[in-house]
Amino acid sequence: MKLRIRRISCHLCLAAAFFLAASARTTIARSDDIGPPKGSQTGQSRPAEAAASHPESGNQFQLRSGDRVVLIGSTLIERDQMYGYLETALTTRFYDRNITFRNLGWSGDTVWGDGWAMFGSPADGFRDRLKNVVAMKPTVIVLGFGTNESFAGKPALPHFVEGLNTLLDALAKTGARIVIFSPTREENLGRPLPDPAPQNERLAIYTDAMRQVAKQRGYRFVDLFTDLIPERMPPGYTPLTDDEMHLTEHGYQRLAEVVDTDLFGPRPAGPTLKPDELEALRHWINKKNELSFHRWRPENFTYLYLFRAHEQPGTAAETPDFEPLVLQAEAEIAKGRQPRGREH
Repeated sequence: MKLRIRRISCHLCLAAAFFLAASARTTIARSDDIGPPKGSQTGQSRPAEAAASHPESGNQFQLRSGDRVVLIGSTLIERDQMYGYLETALTTRFYDRNITFRNLGWSGDTVWGDGWAMFGSPADGFRDRLKNVVAMKPTVIVLGFGTNESFAGKPALPHFVEGLNTLLDALAKTGARIVIFSPTREENLGRPLPDPAPQNERLAIYTDAMRQVAKQRGYRFVDLFTDLIPERMPPGYTPLTDDEMHLTEHGYQRLAEVVDTDLFGPRPAGPTLKPDELEALRHWINKKNELSFHRWRPENFTYLYLFRAHEQPGTAAETPDFEPLVLQAEAEIAKGRQPRGREH
């Protein structure tokens, strides 16, 4: 897991970028019948229909027994699986319900699928990402985009909104309830790091646009830009990023608290886990995420599925062997989430 963290973090290294590309392709065969809806514009012709299908206003949003939650997005989403705090928070809140999570985040991704493109085009990446999501039969989809796109500034905002709506149009065909995360504010850690104010202005504009899209479609929206990193740091504040932009482990712990509260409100009184039991549960969640990562995004992908597959014939058939290991980890999660009758 630590090796993968280093691989994700060193995105400025060209060699690492090619390694990420070679190791980050879906294991499901490409299909030309899945992709951005042809002729799709902004998706605003169906907001009333979406709202009627999935009314998620106020704190009505819930996770139900049998839900399959799939997360897609860029670095914010991908790195969340390394710490497991968000999944742990949602698992313990709904400890009496069988809910599974799959993280398909990919550092550097955009609404157009740039992160998944590898040696192809963003359209190829869009198709492959969508095919993975569909294959997991989601009932809830969490999206976390906008950070990378925001660097293009206000002039590119209409293009981003169109791309976001095109993606949401495609995901709506799954019938899943959809939750949209905004980008996070950049944290002002002082010099020699750059002043984050100009980028935060861009992020605020993109966050507001995402909020409006979510409202038009009747989807739940979590404003991480406003609720996670404060605009002004209070005395004794502990930074949530290590470089103004990327969350630390403490940052992801705080993100889990914000999302849990924003989506579902204050936690009701009731049974809870001891700290050591909570950590044991998070351990199994992290282990499951690691195994799942290797299942759908194995290393040496070029040798397994692409133009060097002839050098290791038959090796690709081994990747499904991760499935029973994932299921074993999920069985441990199911046991570990039970609070055994203790009260707050």
